[in-house]
Formats: sequence, structure tokens, C-alpha cells
Amino acid sequence: MNYKKIVVAGGGVLGSQIAYQTAYSGYDVIILIRKEDNKEDVVNKLYNLHDTYIDSVNAMNTKDTSLWCRGIADVDSFDKKECLTNVDEALKRINILNDPVKALEDADLLIESITEDINVKARFYKSISSILPEKTVIVTNSSTLLPSKLAKYTGRAEKYLSMHFANAIWKNNISEIMGHDKTDKKYFDEIIKFAESIKMIPLPVYKEKSGYLLNSMLVPFLLSAMDLLANGVSDPKTIDEAWTLGTGAPNGPFEILDVVGLETAKNIVLQYQKVPNIIDPLLKKMMLPYNYSGMLKILNQYIEEGKMGKSTGEGFFKYNDK
Repeated sequence: MNYKKIVVAGGGVLGSQIAYQTAYSGYDVIILIRKEDNKEDVVNKLYNLHDTYIDSVNAMNTKDTSLWCRGIADVDSFDKKECLTNVDEALKRINILNDPVKALEDADLLIESITEDINVKARFYKSISSILPEKTVIVTNSSTLLPSKLAKYTGRAEKYLSMHFANAIWKNNISEIMGHDKTDKKYFDEIIKFAESIKMIPLPVYKEKSGYLLNSMLVPFLLSAMDLLANGVSDPKTIDEAWTLGTGAPNGPFEILDVVGLETAKNIVLQYQKVPNIIDPLLKKMMLPYNYSGMLKILNQYIEEGKMGKSTGEGFFKYNDK
């Protein structure tokens, strides 16, 4: 692996985190955005991440292991001064462009982290296929879509696979690596090494699975919580308390949804809403009868009111740090 120039397409919650973590690890990074108007929002996200990393490094300088962020440094090699220097240097290594030709010139790796919509992703791949260097490997940060469904739009199926990150990448430092039947193992192995180079723990997924490992467990959990709300069983605060107080988990499902973002939550509901219509009728009867229409009605209302989640200061809950 000899990757030098990394391009991240999309400056949303995870796109900005991926870019910052990659730059923190010493790479030159370009964030490719769709509109120049989006630049200010991405810049604000990066500066917020800078402050978060600073706070995390300072907190890690204690004996409290619960505050440790493995994406920032290993316990055995922690050097506070070096980490703080890397945090500052990360901002200098990131450039934001809305010109695909300039952004993708000489790119070694393109990390696509745009809207979780197969049509949007397909259009993006087709729009860049003629300008992307032959050497460029493409990975998608999709949380639910299979790479085999999108590979044909890239024009380089053998160099296309999934690399899915968890939110709060600096502490939840996992990356699920999943190819498809046309992915060349050479590039699968390269992405494993790249993940390690940006301080991620690579989790190889050997068989295509919508939801990969993490979301195959997380999404049903979130859908179950939203279903309770959609059916009027209880409210977000109480549902979250049932989970956190009953299991000892630090976050409830609606707090997680606020972190993920309600637009992403809506796209996930739309994706899973289609599943019962295409599976075997017998399996359909066995599935939980989720109230998808009720979930979408609630999510649309929040989104229309500008309550997009924690990143905007309010979603299901209000956040004082915004």
C-alpha cells in the first residue's frame, strides 16, 4: 500500500470525521463537497472536531481508562505533546474543494461518504468515472448498501469495496471492510492496511451482508425504538431510560439517532421499508410488523422543523453545546 492523497466525498457528520482522522494520522486529505455554499458548514465541523480531539487528549492524560480514545493513541505509546501537535497539523492537511476534477487529480483513495441513497451514490460514481485516475481505489462508507449493487457504476469493480466507520471515530475506532465477488483481494488487503494506518481496528467481513456487522445489530434496535414511538407506546425520553437504566448502556436509542442524524435515520427507514416487499411471503409473516409509515411521519416532521439531530443542536432531544 502506497496511498498518499486521500479524497473524502461528503462533508457530513461521518465524512468530516473520516477526513479529520485521516489527516490526524498524517495523510493529505481533500474533502469533495457538492456546493461551495456547503464549505462553511464543513469548516465548522472540522473546527469542532479539532476542539473535541484537544479535549479528548487532555482527558486521556489521566488514569481513567474509560476516557481513552483508541483512535488518537495507544495506551502504551501515548505522548500528549505529540498528540496535540497532530491535532493542530490535521487542520492544515485538509483542503475543501467543490471541483471534482481538481479534487480527484492523482487521488490514491476515494472514500465516498455521501447520502445513504443508492440513486444518489450511483449518480455520483457515474459523474466521476471519466475523470478518476486509473489507480484510484474507491471505498464506500455506506451503512446498509451492498457494494455489489453499486460496483457497476464505478467502472472499476475490482477496485471497489466498502469501508464502514462507526460514529465518534476517534474513540469508536472500528472499520468494517467488505468486498463483493468482483473485488480483487489485493485491494481488500490494501484497505485493511490503510485502516490500520489511520488507527482503526479493521473488521473484515467475508460475505456481503446489508448492515455489515455493527448495523446488522444496531438498526433493528433503533427500528424497534422508533416503532414504540410511532405506535404511541411511550416517548423518547422514557424509551431511552428503559434501555439505559435496564441495561447499563451509556446511550439510549433516541440519543443514538440524534448523533447519527435524522436524515440518515430517514434513509435507513426507507431502505428497510422496502425489504418486506421483496422477500419470501413466509419470511414476511415472521418479521416484526414495524410501523414504517409512522416512523417516517415523525422523522419528516422533525426534519421539516430543522431538528436534524445533535449536529444542529436539537433532534429528539435538545443539546446545550450548540
